[in-house]
Amino acid sequence: MTAPATTALLDAVAGGLEIHDLGRMLTVGMPQSPNHPAYWHAMPRRHGDMVRADGGSAANDMISMGTHVGTHVDALAHVSQDGLLHGGVDAAQAQVGGRFVDHGAHTIAPIVRRGVLLDVPGALGVDRMEPGQEITVADLEKTLDGQGSEIRAGDVALVRSGWGQHFDNGDGDTYRGLTTGVPGVSEAGATFLADLGVHATGADTIAYERLAPGAGHGLLPAHRVLLVERGIYIIEAMDLEGLARAGVHEFLFVMSPLKLFGATGSPVRPLAVVGA
Repeated sequence: MTAPATTALLDAVAGGLEIHDLGRMLTVGMPQSPNHPAYWHAMPRRHGDMVRADGGSAANDMISMGTHVGTHVDALAHVSQDGLLHGGVDAAQAQVGGRFVDHGAHTIAPIVRRGVLLDVPGALGVDRMEPGQEITVADLEKTLDGQGSEIRAGDVALVRSGWGQHFDNGDGDTYRGLTTGVPGVSEAGATFLADLGVHATGADTIAYERLAPGAGHGLLPAHRVLLVERGIYIIEAMDLEGLARAGVHEFLFVMSPLKLFGATGSPVRPLAVVGA
C-alpha cells in the first residue's frame, strides 16, 4: 500500500506544480569569483567529424571549471579556521592525497526540505541593497516579520540582496564588486540563522557575506561561522529574482550536489517548488 505521505505528494504533483529555477546558466565568461578556475566549454567532436555507415553522426563536448563557479554549494571541506575543519578535523591531514574523504562534496546528501526566502530589499522598500552594505540581524528579523515567515530547524534559508540583477544585466564587474564591494549577510546575521537551526543557507552573491569595498575576499567571517563552527552548507550565486517577483516566500527546496569525491564544492541547480 502507498503510505499517506507518498499519496499526498503524488496528489500534489497531479494537481500541478510551479517550479522556480534558482540556478544560473553556465556560460563562458560569466561573472565569478577571481579565486576559482573559470568555466570553459569546448566541443572536440562535431557533427560530420565521424559519420557512420548509415549517415548518423554525433557531437560531444568537454567542460572545465572550478567547483565554486556558477551556482554552487560549499562543502564543509571548503574553509578551515586555525588549521581545523568542522568538528575539529585537522585540515592539513584531511587533504592528504588531494581529496577530502570526510568533508568532501560527496558527503552532502540530496536536500529536499522546507525553504524560506528572505527578501531583504523587499522588506526594506528598495530595489536592491547598496554595494558593500551589510545585512544585519535587524534586517533579517524585519524581513521575516514583514513577510509573516518563520524559519524552523532544518530549513534552508535563502537571502536575497537584489545583487543578482547585475548578473542578469551582464554587468559582471559590478556583480563581482572588486572595488565597490558587495552586499551580504553579516557575521552576526550568519550566527542568527545558525541559531535558528538552518540546514543550509544561500544567497544571490558570489561570497554569501558582505564584501567590503576594495577588500575582495580578504575576510569571510560568515563562512567561518557556518561551515567551520556550525556545519551548515552555503549556496552561492543563486538566481532569486523570479522567486521574489512571484512573492513566494515559503516552498519545497530541492537540490542535489554532484557526487564529486573529495571535492570542496559542487555545481548545483536548486529548485523551489510550490503548488500551482
